[in-house]
Amino acid sequence: MTALPVPTHGESVVDATLVGADIRALRKSRGLKLNELALKIGRSVGFLSQLERGLSDPSLSDLRKLASALDVPIGFFFSHQTDHPDEAGTIVRAQSRRRLGTSADGLFEELLSPDLGGAFEMFHSVFGAGAELDTFLHRETEEAGYVVSGAMTLFVGDRRYEIGAGDSFRFHNEPYRWHNPHDDPCVIIWAIAPPVY
Repeated sequence: MTALPVPTHGESVVDATLVGADIRALRKSRGLKLNELALKIGRSVGFLSQLERGLSDPSLSDLRKLASALDVPIGFFFSHQTDHPDEAGTIVRAQSRRRLGTSADGLFEELLSPDLGGAFEMFHSVFGAGAELDTFLHRETEEAGYVVSGAMTLFVGDRRYEIGAGDSFRFHNEPYRWHNPHDDPCVIIWAIAPPVY
């Protein structure tokens, strides 16, 4: 695990504008109102509103509470840091991808988009050997993907598809689930609009 950046006196540990936009996007994707999230982290609605608009800098303690309440690793908020400030919000270097989701269910995802503030988000998704989402997930989104390697079964509504390297797909506002019954992981570049994380 990488060490968190240590600020010098008066220096913020994160870019408040970028982190604020991500906090807002995460809060909305989880269906939380400002007052609900403020209550979860023990802060005022005014503080949270200023934080989301990039008008105040969160402390490490605030970031820990926000990460817990929004179900993301705390490192998620630090990956905006870059050696090239002119790339922030535009370029995502391979070593700086933010990890989202969990590998506990056999799915490991890295955010390819620079942040969660755009009209869509892209992920590098790795579906582990034997992993399965055994109940349907329904999001009011349009989703598309390209299979980089491996193979798996994708269920969309009452349809079943066997997809493999080089195949692509798209579906809109339909329940779906997946299963990788193979011995190798399946890697997919997955896009979702609007962002749900």
